[in-house]
Amino acid sequence: MREFWRRYKRNKGAVVGLVILLLVILLALLAPVLFPGSPWDMVAAPFVPPGEMGMLLGADSLGRDVAAGIAHGARISLLVGAVSTAAALLLGVTLGALAGYLGGLADDAVMRFTEFFQTIPSFVLAILLVAIFTPSIGSVVFAIAVVSWPPVARVVRAEFLSLRSREFVQAAEVLGKSRLSIMVGDILPNALSPIVVLSSLMVATAILLESALSFLGLGDPNLMTWGYLIGSGRSVIRLAWWMSVFPGIAIFLTVLALNLVGEGLSDALNPRLARQRGGAA
Repeated sequence: MREFWRRYKRNKGAVVGLVILLLVILLALLAPVLFPGSPWDMVAAPFVPPGEMGMLLGADSLGRDVAAGIAHGARISLLVGAVSTAAALLLGVTLGALAGYLGGLADDAVMRFTEFFQTIPSFVLAILLVAIFTPSIGSVVFAIAVVSWPPVARVVRAEFLSLRSREFVQAAEVLGKSRLSIMVGDILPNALSPIVVLSSLMVATAILLESALSFLGLGDPNLMTWGYLIGSGRSVIRLAWWMSVFPGIAIFLTVLALNLVGEGLSDALNPRLARQRGGAA
């Protein structure tokens, strides 16, 4: 772990990204303490500019605190990103492992199934799924997970294809281990590096997808989200720019932080690639 952290710290951008991400997580955790009321409460006059009447980031068209909305929205964005990514990883890793290790007919079937989902643009498919199941936090998570798993399956399949012929796998087969035991206990731990890096990028993509769905009015109507805040302020952007700008900055910083963390994880887990990039620079 100490060596991993030493390699991670070499990437200054990754350290900055980690700090930003930790601050966003802290904001999400402390949202009920910093803003104990509901983010839907009307606590000021409409369109109060930032810094006036105790409104740090201003008030929206109904007098709701924009800062409270951003803080509570951070909880929803991180929750949706984490849960949908976990579901996509579970499905993608399972199918990719089966395809890569078993090969043959199983590989062909899984890859054709994966290609079927990749023929439809991810955002369009997410909109269709949320519209079919009615907008809610559950349908949003389900839709994002469904459109996110194919890249995971392809990455895991490639890793399993390259590892299944290694000596340690052949030794496990000679010892009579079951296929499930070999896949989970022997191959998967050696294929974790690209999966960990990909998962951080998937969380960022999930946050963007959730924000886009909420912006279009397809988010959970009972939850305050960053996408909803931007969408509610788009019609009055000239009158109250802060309604859209500050939630947009929150999305930008969070997604940027996750991408920087992903780059840092890639450098730490694959030091050879990091040295190659450094030599090329």
